Amino acid sequence: MGQLLLIPAVLKKSSGKYELFYLQQLLSSNEAYDYDLIVIGGGSGGLACSKEAAALGKKAMVLDYVVPTPKGTTWGLGGTCVNVGCIPKKLMHQTAVLGTAMQDARKFGWEFDETVKHNWETMKTAVNNYIGSLNWGYRVALRDKNVNYVNAYAEFIEPHKIKAINKRGKETFYTAAKFVLATGERPRYLGIPGDKEYCITSDDLFSLPHCPGKTLVIGASYVALECGGFLAGLGLDVTIMVRSILLRGFDQDMANRAGEHMEEHGVKFLRKYVPVKVEELEAGTPGKLKVTAKSTESDEIIEGEYNTVFIHIYMKHGRFFLADLSVPSSRNGKISVNDEEQTNVPHIYAIGDILEGKWELTPVAIQAGRLLARRLYGGSTLKCDYVNVPTTVFTPLEYGSCGLSEDRATELYGQDNLEVFHSLFWPLEFTVPGRDNNKCYAKIICNKLDNDRVIGFHYLGPNAGEVTQGFGVAMKCGVTKEQLDATIGIHPTCAEVRSQLFRFTSVFISFLPSIS
Repeated sequence: MGQLLLIPAVLKKSSGKYELFYLQQLLSSNEAYDYDLIVIGGGSGGLACSKEAAALGKKAMVLDYVVPTPKGTTWGLGGTCVNVGCIPKKLMHQTAVLGTAMQDARKFGWEFDETVKHNWETMKTAVNNYIGSLNWGYRVALRDKNVNYVNAYAEFIEPHKIKAINKRGKETFYTAAKFVLATGERPRYLGIPGDKEYCITSDDLFSLPHCPGKTLVIGASYVALECGGFLAGLGLDVTIMVRSILLRGFDQDMANRAGEHMEEHGVKFLRKYVPVKVEELEAGTPGKLKVTAKSTESDEIIEGEYNTVFIHIYMKHGRFFLADLSVPSSRNGKISVNDEEQTNVPHIYAIGDILEGKWELTPVAIQAGRLLARRLYGGSTLKCDYVNVPTTVFTPLEYGSCGLSEDRATELYGQDNLEVFHSLFWPLEFTVPGRDNNKCYAKIICNKLDNDRVIGFHYLGPNAGEVTQGFGVAMKCGVTKEQLDATIGIHPTCAEVRSQLFRFTSVFISFLPSIS
């Protein structure tokens, strides 16, 4: 456990001048509070934590408030994942998958003469109606669990006291014995002329009232590639501007393969460029924008015209205030916690995307929130395990991973102590339409010093989330290459590729599912 730091709390006037006090100096263990627990943030992690605390007999409150985007977009209870993240993203990805399936259908004998078109408004309305039902369901669940929900923005004004400001500006004050910070993150703008005036982010895209048309995606994060991928799958002209690499933090071999597949299917990439200015040429829905960009390797300047500019470079954290002094203590604004999600202030905890060095994934926040409440109020000692967390990037050819990337594994263990097993493969579903031959790929990374234990799993192909989840369970149990080899696969499936993984050589081995 790292050394805990003191966070400035308030400025008090003494002898005609202000003196800095620290939270630990102001703590009072005998004071009666309005609540046992106040959770700031109504996303997946905050909701899970508050409901678990209430189920354990504690008086809990959730405060949640969405600051509107520059375009005026806002949403209901449930956080980023439900409203402007995982849920609408996956549904719109599925929309694009269905478009590909219709192209394949003719090869399977389906005959239809009409030109198939996509209606953005129909999709947007259906997706947002479903999200609205989730928002209502979360409010009902809080009520049923006796958690008090307040739609207001929270600021600390004392160590155990917050000020809640609703959308009308009304202020209400609440106290609690403990607090959990779970505000998540929001997309960051570029800080260039025209970005907030004319560009959108993932906070706006999923409820955009009109089809975005020709789109420039700025950034190469998983959200950027996912959104660019499904927009292209809807038949739109999509260009992705990349400053450096794709999918930073993921296995770069797999990231580049996912990018190559997108490029082969019509997505254009502008590599090694950054935007410097966005100008409006025509107003409209959509209008027309001019983007000026500069090369990161030379003085070259390029210009392009688009209907929509979508920004997703990286996220910014939510801010918390203690008497006008910012709480986050790490350099990038993320909150540092110990292995029990406790901050440097003993009664303040944090979970989810705002944590320094932790996974920014909804299931992780949910797990951390539930386990935190059980430790605080249920006598449990179980901590959230942030190792070998499976995840999937929903690019057109989906990428699932669990454990270490090949680069990271090499840094930790050395190339000589690793064995990499891999295979290209052609899913049976792709054979009749004759598409994407040997574009799917899987590999595992094994630690030779530990009985060839699997320390990294990577899969590029259909249904990546479903495939990766099973391997995630196996890796949590410490699976070895020998145990994978001894497992009989389900035929014919993509998941059975585990039986076709070979030691890494200069020659890739492809296969078709065998005919039973």
